[in-house]
Amino acid sequence: MSFKFTLNNTDNKARAWVFSTPHGDIQTPVFMPVGTKATVKWISTDDLDTMWAQIILNNTYHLYLRPWDETVAQFGWAHSFQNYHKPILTDSGWFQVFSLGQWIKDGKSLVQITEEWVHFRSHIDGSKHYFDAERVMDIQSNIGADIIMAFDECAPADSTHQYARAAMERTHRWAERSLKQVEKNNSIRKQKWLHEQALFPIIQWVTYDDLRIESTKYIANMNTHGIAIGWLSVWETSEEMYRVLDVIHPYLPEEKPHYLMGVGRPENLIEAIARWVDMFDCVLPTRLGRHGRAFTTHGDINLKNKQYEFSTEPLDKDCPCEISQKYTRWYLRHLITENEMLGMQILSYHNLAFLINLAKQARSAILENRFEEFRKEFWNNLNNKK
Repeated sequence: MSFKFTLNNTDNKARAWVFSTPHGDIQTPVFMPVGTKATVKWISTDDLDTMWAQIILNNTYHLYLRPWDETVAQFGWAHSFQNYHKPILTDSGWFQVFSLGQWIKDGKSLVQITEEWVHFRSHIDGSKHYFDAERVMDIQSNIGADIIMAFDECAPADSTHQYARAAMERTHRWAERSLKQVEKNNSIRKQKWLHEQALFPIIQWVTYDDLRIESTKYIANMNTHGIAIGWLSVWETSEEMYRVLDVIHPYLPEEKPHYLMGVGRPENLIEAIARWVDMFDCVLPTRLGRHGRAFTTHGDINLKNKQYEFSTEPLDKDCPCEISQKYTRWYLRHLITENEMLGMQILSYHNLAFLINLAKQARSAILENRFEEFRKEFWNNLNNKK
């Protein structure tokens, strides 16, 4: 089998699995760095290996627009194109259509949604494009990722219950269409001796608990390799996120990986792992790094603050990442205040390594049946800021 999900251990609701893919095994829980345009910003593939990244995420919308998905296919698909030969996941592209393609004219959005397709304009040059379930699956097939997302609609937070239900039901129909197209594409890929792709459909619900449960039940019953939890990281508070994960937990499929999309704060990872989540991704670690902020065992620090001037402390003495020990906070503050690229690169690397290591530590705790102890220690350290 190209894909296999093997249980190693459970500790209450926290789980440690191995998800086998055509480009290698993924040990969960896992944090996935985001390589939006076939690159994790300012991080080389050698750096990804050094920080023990097991899988990265590429963005369907961006690679479709430039350099174009068929061009990526001609260069040996995403793995060869970016010289990253471990598992790759691609998203559906909908969130970028929604967030980047909302060109407004005369008070009306130029993103048009119908049952069949979505019309949008490129944020690069304003050119017109369309996505539908089949086209998005074909684009992801050209990119060549191991794990791909079904086409979905992430409706706005202020949607009425009526519109939220319509968007959810449309997402379900698009998920079924996506699955049929993936099955067709996998048959063609197999004939060409290319690796198969695993489809993850996405639960969508806006803010309504009845729709959350209904969508989870529907998506859980689809014959796919995994399941993605959408919407939660977009507008809610952390407390609401945890509450909703508790609401949908009884309806998630035990035998599939659960991927919580767009979550990248340390405390969110720990609490979601405690609630049956296996996979995470987010642009936040590198975005914070570019703005001089760093995750630490005792909470975030902003190296632009004057208190770190002349500080000879390492970035985080408790983080096993070599970079966390190698540079003083004073030196890093100097780089950031001077707008030196090296400072932003170091902090981006550290933030990614911090989350990857946090997931790795959580896995070890689950395997040793001490996850609750690990979770309490995490919060004790976070609340004991230094």
